[in-house]
This record gives sequence, C-alpha cells and structure tokens, in this order.
Amino acid sequence: MSTPPQPPQPANQPAQQPPQPAVPPQPTAYPYPNPQSPPAGAFYAQPTLVGQPAPVQPQPVNPYAVPQYGPVPPAPPAGGGGAGRAVLWAAVGAVVASAAWAAGVLLLGGHGDSADLRGYAAPSNMCSSADYGSFKDEYTQDDSSPTRTSLDDKALEESYCSLSLKKPGSSYADAYLTIQLDLHRKTDPGPEFTATWKNYGKSHTGYDVDTVEGIGDEAYLISQDTTRGSSSGSRYATLAVRDGWVTYLMTYSAYLSSYDEDKDPPALTDVTDWLKTDSKATLRQLRD
Repeated sequence: MSTPPQPPQPANQPAQQPPQPAVPPQPTAYPYPNPQSPPAGAFYAQPTLVGQPAPVQPQPVNPYAVPQYGPVPPAPPAGGGGAGRAVLWAAVGAVVASAAWAAGVLLLGGHGDSADLRGYAAPSNMCSSADYGSFKDEYTQDDSSPTRTSLDDKALEESYCSLSLKKPGSSYADAYLTIQLDLHRKTDPGPEFTATWKNYGKSHTGYDVDTVEGIGDEAYLISQDTTRGSSSGSRYATLAVRDGWVTYLMTYSAYLSSYDEDKDPPALTDVTDWLKTDSKATLRQLRD
C-alpha cells in the first residue's frame, strides 16, 4: 500500500519529533522548594576575582531542624563584675522582701484586722469591779466568799465572778449571779457570737431570745421560766453583749424546791430589767 507524499525537509535539519505530552509535577512529601534539590544557580561554580573572597552560597533550609530560642547568656565571672553582682543582689533582695511582706500579711492578717477592744480592761477581780446594785434591794446579804478567776494571755484576756445571792434571813443561796468579760486579742468574736446567741432558741428548746438595743454593737436576752407554783422549777436569764472584739455575759439563775427558804423569787421581768441596768453600768466602769 502506497503512503501519502511527505513535504520536503530543509537541508541539515533534523527530522521533527512528534510533540510530547506535558508531564504534570509529581506530589512530594517535602515542602517546596525540595530540600533535596540544589538551589537555583548552584550547578556551576561562580566566577571569582583574584584576591577577592568567594561569594557565600545560601544554605538549604532544613524544615526538621530544632528551632533555637536565642543565645544562652554566659555565666557570670567567678570574681569581679561589681555592677552585675549589684543588680543580682538587688533582684534577690526584692524577692526576699516580697516574700517577707506576704508572710506578714498571712500571719498578722493585714493592717485592718487589729483587735478592736474599745478601751475595755479586764480586771483581776471582777467581783469587786462589777456593778450589780439592782439586785441588792432584793438580795440584801453580801457574799463573803465569791468565786472569781482571771486570765491574761496574748490571745485572750478574761475576768469572771460568781456570786451567791441571799435574801434577809436566808442561810443558803437563794439565787446566783455570774459576770464574765472576755477581751479577744487575736480573733474577731462577732460571727460566732451572733451565731451562738441569736440562734440560742434553735439549739436549746424552751428559751426565749430577744434582741436588746442600746448596749454595745449587739446584745441578746435569753430567758426561761419553768416555775410551777412556789416549790419547783427555775427562773433563768442571760444578757449577752458584744462591743467590738469584747464580749460580756451577766447571768441570773434561781432554782426552787421544797427545801428552799425562798418561796417568792422575783419576777422574770424584774430580773431582765436589772440585768440591762447593771450591765450598762458595769461596761461603763470597765472602760479606760
């Protein structure tokens, strides 16, 4: 079979090759440019001039090299270096001073937590320092041997007195009166005082709790009357006062039985009035 005639080829020219399809770039796991390939222009040596240093070729970038975070500062010299040493000691001193200040705040509670004693002083003998004149009209005999204690500690100063109250002609105590003053030097008694006395009726059944105005920062009157006739039961009343970090208690109690000489104790309303009057007078006397 004959072939179609081909056009004449020019002399000394190679025969044309059929066009080759373009090969798409192959995917690679290495970032572009390929670190395994030499950089452009590095196939041939660069010309140099006599007496001139050869140009520095750029180094290929290794994407897996560990990054550097700046130069490591040199260690201070073993001796000398006055200025550097002064800066170092100044920094150390600042750290120590800050630590000491923080420790002082934690241990001492800061400047705002100092004891608020309102000028009160706890006497060594509360029995001779307290005013209980309101009870003396009813209980005329003095107690010749009252019980008294005192405590003087950096955290707490306390003075306490317990008196036996006797009516005319009584051989034994007809009632009892106790007085106690506490100066809290390290902790604020306010939250616990309020929780104890304001809620006294919740933790002790059968007691009445009344808020008293005009005495200290807060005051509560706790009372109970269980007398039945003239031969059984008791009458009890406590006035609890807080003034700043100072707490004060005055308590009256009378117990009736068939053996007691007193068959007619004072009414509880009279007792609570006496407690208020004598507590105000005593607290005034115990202030500097």
